Amino acid sequence: MEMERRDFLKLAAGALTYSLATEPAFPQTAKVEVHWLGQATTKLTTLTGKVIVIDPFLTGNPKTPPQYKNLDALGKVDVILVTHGHGDHTGDVKELAARTGAAVLGPAGLVSTMLDLGWVSAEKSVRFGKGGRVNPLGPQITITQVRAEHSSEITVVDPVTKKSTTYPGGEPGGFIVEFENGFKLYHMGDTGLFGDLRLIGEYYKPDLAMIPIGGHFVMDPRDAAYATKEMLRPKFAIPIHYGTFPVLRGTPQEYQAALGQTTTQVFPISPGDTLRF
Repeated sequence: MEMERRDFLKLAAGALTYSLATEPAFPQTAKVEVHWLGQATTKLTTLTGKVIVIDPFLTGNPKTPPQYKNLDALGKVDVILVTHGHGDHTGDVKELAARTGAAVLGPAGLVSTMLDLGWVSAEKSVRFGKGGRVNPLGPQITITQVRAEHSSEITVVDPVTKKSTTYPGGEPGGFIVEFENGFKLYHMGDTGLFGDLRLIGEYYKPDLAMIPIGGHFVMDPRDAAYATKEMLRPKFAIPIHYGTFPVLRGTPQEYQAALGQTTTQVFPISPGDTLRF
């Protein structure tokens, strides 16, 4: 998707003035890089080289490629987005934030609990809610939080006593990330099927949906196919959140079979694979 150049005509003080839009701050050949690392963990590199990591769960993720079990392999990280509080989405938030100095953004209640637990600092965290738009990487990149149909808790296990304590994790969410060239990625987090997915598709018009298909805790392939074909209608889709644990039985093949004929191009990639759009 190429950025358009526009001419602006102004009539000011009785004189016609002419100005050109400024040149884009990134090469015309630049693309959005999407690096999926298993479950919901995704590393995004924007056209201007900013790095966003969503739901970091790497060191304890059985599907993450071994080389990424070392968090330093991610390189620089500017922003960490967290969709909800479950351990397979927050597992490495504290350590990755400490190592990289990245800002941590997420649903207001979730970030409040992470602050209370000492996982993040007030200076490096942003609480926002559904419908909220933030620009932590400058005005060219907009992150919007949208609804997800799920739950959200943080369970912490004491390393000495092995006793677990569960804390409120706010409400779950998903994120629409709009990049410098207008390309929109919808990371759905964990969600079941719900009617407002149609509104999200019609209003935000995501180009790419990263959609959970595993079932049990999230949509299964049939639900995900319905959401894709009848509600979101993205140009592209990447199935995620399947096969990591035995209960997540849905497969990309079942998802594609349920989709049937569709204009959406599906990328059934493996953890560790990278796509550019």
